[in-house]
Amino acid sequence: MGWIGDTMDSIKSLQIRQVLTQAISLGMIVTSALIIWKALMCITGSESPVVVVLSGSMEPGFKRGDILFLHMSKDPIRAGEIVVFNVDGREIPIVHRVIKVHERQDTGEVEVLTKGDNNYGDDRLLYAHGQLWLQRHHIMGRAVGFLPYVGWVTIIMTEKPIIKYILIGALGLLVITSKD
Repeated sequence: MGWIGDTMDSIKSLQIRQVLTQAISLGMIVTSALIIWKALMCITGSESPVVVVLSGSMEPGFKRGDILFLHMSKDPIRAGEIVVFNVDGREIPIVHRVIKVHERQDTGEVEVLTKGDNNYGDDRLLYAHGQLWLQRHHIMGRAVGFLPYVGWVTIIMTEKPIIKYILIGALGLLVITSKD
């Protein structure tokens, strides 16, 4: 039968105590990942401390599949900084460069205009209908570092969900059948 038969025999031979131990181990792994994510959120001040570049709009600086590390401080945002922002009505955050900073005289509130390095025009067409500037609450963080190409794993699993399910199933099977 090969590998599949051996795996099935291994699952059948498990005792209740082993199954519970493996389930608790799997739960601890998931919980640890969530705790690390929440800790990163607190440390960086960003609701999403790590994002994947999903398009080529920031090439040649950042390519599709690069992972960006974000930080959000109280310092004013300046032209030239790369920010990640959410637009009202869109779920996926956008990674672009700030090209203009505008301070409102009446409120002192700072607004920014962004543009992808590889795009011809500014991002006003991407913003919500009638919106000309981004306010601070739209900005998730500033890019402070990156890892090239590592985000392709996320892109592939998003674009081809069957790969994600196979990978999760294989990892779950591995955890359940391990004898440690």
